[in-house]
Amino acid sequence: MITVAIVTVSDSCSRGEREDVSGRTIEEMLSRNGFAVASRGIVADDREAIAAELTRLADGGGADLVLTTGGTGFGPRDVTPEATAFVCDRIVPGFGELMRLEGYRRTPNAVLSRAVAGIRGRTLVVNLPGSPRAVRECLEVIVDLLPHAIEMLHGGGHP
Repeated sequence: MITVAIVTVSDSCSRGEREDVSGRTIEEMLSRNGFAVASRGIVADDREAIAAELTRLADGGGADLVLTTGGTGFGPRDVTPEATAFVCDRIVPGFGELMRLEGYRRTPNAVLSRAVAGIRGRTLVVNLPGSPRAVRECLEVIVDLLPHAIEMLHGGGHP
């Protein structure tokens, strides 16, 4: 079973001013698809805080997959992709490219997402958008790819 950590990146959620609907959406979708959600956390839109949380989760050895939600847009505090790229050893461009491509079929604004994915050690980190609808749409696009990606990351071969 794939173990997942979910990180919501949001100033307002971190201050308790808004409910973490996107994190809950990820948890519900992954649980229905046979993933084990080990943790859910919230950090502010702060590059150092995001990087520290991603590093802790990846290096702690408990998460095969870390999914972030939020901080992937054009706003001045949207720094999740930069924090992710900073902590990852290797970038995996296909996840972001696929989510933008498929998202574009629903709304042209999907190309404005700066989401990235990367590998730190034996953990895959994937950025998702912040809105619950966009989270659902993007996760639907990649969820079937995740088991094979994790298997390969852990030393498994190609089918």
